[in-house]
This record gives sequence, C-alpha cells and structure tokens, in this order.
Amino acid sequence: MTLEKNYFDYPHRSFGMDHQRYDWSMLSQRNPVQWPQGKKLAVWINVPLQFYPLDQKGVPFKVPGGMTMPYPDLRHFSLRDYGNRVGIFRFLKAFDKYNVAPTFAFNTKLADQNRYLLDCIKERNNEILCHGLHMDALHYGGQDLTEEADLVSQSVDRLRELSGQEINGWISPARNESENTPELLAKNGINYFCDWVNDDMPYQFNTKEGPLWAMPLSNELEDKFILLNNLHSEDSYVEQIIDACDFLLEEAKTQGGRILALNIHPWMLGQPHRISALEQVLEYVMAQDVWNVSSSEILGAFQKN
Repeated sequence: MTLEKNYFDYPHRSFGMDHQRYDWSMLSQRNPVQWPQGKKLAVWINVPLQFYPLDQKGVPFKVPGGMTMPYPDLRHFSLRDYGNRVGIFRFLKAFDKYNVAPTFAFNTKLADQNRYLLDCIKERNNEILCHGLHMDALHYGGQDLTEEADLVSQSVDRLRELSGQEINGWISPARNESENTPELLAKNGINYFCDWVNDDMPYQFNTKEGPLWAMPLSNELEDKFILLNNLHSEDSYVEQIIDACDFLLEEAKTQGGRILALNIHPWMLGQPHRISALEQVLEYVMAQDVWNVSSSEILGAFQKN
C-alpha cells in the first residue's frame, strides 16, 4: 500500500522537536555546568510521601502502585500506609547517619490527614514539593480544564498553607499530565516539575503562562521501577545505583557537572529486608565527590550557570 503524499505533512515539522514545548538541544553539545565547591555530581534524593485511597476510582486508569484487588484491597492499602507509619522513619535515620539532605514530595491529602508526619518533615527544614492531591487524583488528556485547574490550585495552595513553604516543585501522580498541566503549574507559581524523564539535566519548558523548568528525576533508577517493575534483586538495585554514580562522575570530568537523582519510596525501601540496600547506596554515594542539596538548590545553581 502506497502512502498518500500528504501523510507526511505536519504543520510543526522542523529540525529537532516537532513542537514548541522546549528547544532542541543535545546534552553532549551544551556548555559545561559547574556546581558549587567544584563538585562534579549533584545528588538529589527525592522521597515521595503518598496517599492511595482505598476506594480509588481509577479514572482514566488504575494508578501504578495503587489498589489492584476487589474493594476493599486492604493488603495494598495497608502496605502503602506502612511507608508513612514505619518506613519513613527508617529513611530519616539513614539520612541522618549519612548526612543526606533529601527532598520530600507530599501528596497534599496525606499532609492534611497526617499532621504528625508533616510536622516531622517540617522540623528537618528540608524542601517539600507538591505531589498532587493524592495518588488517585490523576491529570490526563481530555480532562475538563476547570476540573484540572481546581485540582492543581487546591493541591498547591493547601500544601503551601500546611507546610509554610513556598512550594516551588511538582510531581504529578503517576507522572501523568494533560496538555494543560504545564500551563496550570506555571499559573500557580510552580517553578519546576519532574514528570518528564527525557534528559539528564534541567531544561526550560515553554508555557503560555511563562517559563517552567523540567527537572530530571530518573525513572530508570527509581526503586519501584527496578524492584517492582523489573523484578530485580536488592543487590542489583545497589549495583545499578553505584554504576550510575560512577559513570556520571566519570562523564562529568570532560562534560561538566551531572545530576544523580534517586526517587525512593518508604513503603518499598523502608522494609526491614530492604533498608540495608538503601544504606549501602547512601554510604557509597555520599563518600564520593558529590554535592547533595534540595532539588530547588540544584536548579538554582544550574540557572546561574
């Protein structure tokens, strides 16, 4: 079958990207970035603190990591809750042991319902970013604009009120967006979001409401992706993080500063049989020539470059 000539006609076709969301840019051709203190590798430890509703609606899809059994799926609901009751405190102990400065991504519903947990995080003075309203409050293509606008403003405004922080960052539940999400984030004063995983360094995202930055929070190195999706062992998880750390440090010698971003879930790595894997990772990474700060601080240093 021969394709019609107009099959290849596309109004936005051009060299590089076929859209105007961000500029075409090859990582290897960019100017080298210099991190403070002459460090080669910026380390971003991101901890999602999540609430999965027991009566999830699953619109327009079942959120990854959510309820999978007939209602009430107490097994998965209580396992996710385990992270906020037990696992997170093992995390905090490990962070203090290895002098780690994490960033915490809160579902606003969890922050509202679990004030004790929120207060524990606030006392540490670590950055808090918004992880949406809750894990079943999804953003998706075709969603009513008013509905999503209310969802974003409700999530961001309430978390600012509860946390006392500016709340500059955002991660969508399931990292899923609609075509309107970037504009709504910029309109609500969000400076950066972490849904796109197509780069190793920050890049500017264009919206009708002003600039927005995409921060590179790796999905490939996420604990849930390696252990739950790929079914790799805890030893393999440690090996993969160490390999990534070593490679990025070596690459930074000739191409400028790099970012190692680790997304870790308390209900996953906070288990008693897995916490040692996290400790091995932190012990190794923090012993290298790294600069470990919040995601906003990393972005700020990048922008100065």
